[in-house]
Amino acid sequence: MVGKGSVNHNSRKFKAENVDGERSHLNVDFCNENIKKVYHKLFDEALQRYNEKQTRADRRIADYYEKIRNSKQEKPFHELILQIGDKENMGAGSENGQLARQTLDEYYHGFQERNPNLYVFSAHIHMDEATPHLHIDFIPFTTGSKRGLDTRVSLKQALAAQGFKGGSRGDTEWSQWVQSEKENLAAVMGRHGIEWEHKGTHEKHLSVLDYKKQEREKEVVQLEGQILEKKEEFQVLSDRVENYDKGMENLKTLEQALDTSPEYQLPEPQGFMSAKSYKNKVAEPLVQKLKSLVKTALIRCFEAWDSYYRLNVTNSNLHRENEGLRKINEKLAGENENLRAENKDYKLLRKAFGSKQIDSLLEQAKAVQQSKQRGKHFKNNKEER
Repeated sequence: MVGKGSVNHNSRKFKAENVDGERSHLNVDFCNENIKKVYHKLFDEALQRYNEKQTRADRRIADYYEKIRNSKQEKPFHELILQIGDKENMGAGSENGQLARQTLDEYYHGFQERNPNLYVFSAHIHMDEATPHLHIDFIPFTTGSKRGLDTRVSLKQALAAQGFKGGSRGDTEWSQWVQSEKENLAAVMGRHGIEWEHKGTHEKHLSVLDYKKQEREKEVVQLEGQILEKKEEFQVLSDRVENYDKGMENLKTLEQALDTSPEYQLPEPQGFMSAKSYKNKVAEPLVQKLKSLVKTALIRCFEAWDSYYRLNVTNSNLHRENEGLRKINEKLAGENENLRAENKDYKLLRKAFGSKQIDSLLEQAKAVQQSKQRGKHFKNNKEER
């Protein structure tokens, strides 16, 4: 998963309630550089070249770190969090937990070589929580840029420089890179005898509100597709009913023909034609013709009525099903609209109080919730005993 990133939490300058301090000495600290010093190291020369080219003082950049920190396009750094299994099968205190630590350790030591455009300044394996996991904080940068600093912060360009070229909306540089890193972790896991069980993951990490909104949008799209299918079925039924109506018109035409058309009327005898001859040559052929016509008409009539009855039943079922889908769609659309409003309020809070303060409050709330859950779990286990 991808996190907002809390360097102080990762380095244990700040300890949440879910951290077991007695096991913190088992953590692995790979690196923990000051991010501002890293910015000076990576960008100061490029910043100087950029400022020297500016003829207007207001276009010069005094502090590149602060510029990126306040930017709406880029983040100062990104955090990758990797975990193998969960507390049930890879608990930190178990033998499998040690296996997870070794696997994550080996994975990390190949990370920087694979990702030369992602400068890792903070990386830690935590063994003092329920399940071993690895935090990697990195600054993505690109060189030779024609816009802004020639060496500047850019996640998209950093990944592109490493060979990840974005395609469609769902096939971005980021999604390609994430999949590549998963496969690299899976390869290390395989060397340690751990098999990757694919359970499905998100293309990107979302806030709870964004995730719920996305899921509702998916359900709405799916239901709209089902409704479209039902509309197509209704069209087919409509065409068949129209054909039936045309058939009824044809029957009326035939009825008129039977009453008035000469071919279906019994003519007067000609000259001195005998009764037997009249019967054989005129009456019986006409009767046979009429019998054949009646039989065919009866068969088609029964078939038509049977088909019409089936269509009515199908049409009723489809109508009820479509009504159900319409109501569900309206409900989901309403929920989605509410989530949009909640998300808007959430963004307003972040803007009003600052992202750092909101993130800190969320971390504290999550820690309190996890603590209560552990307390409840402990209480239930005690009662069972």
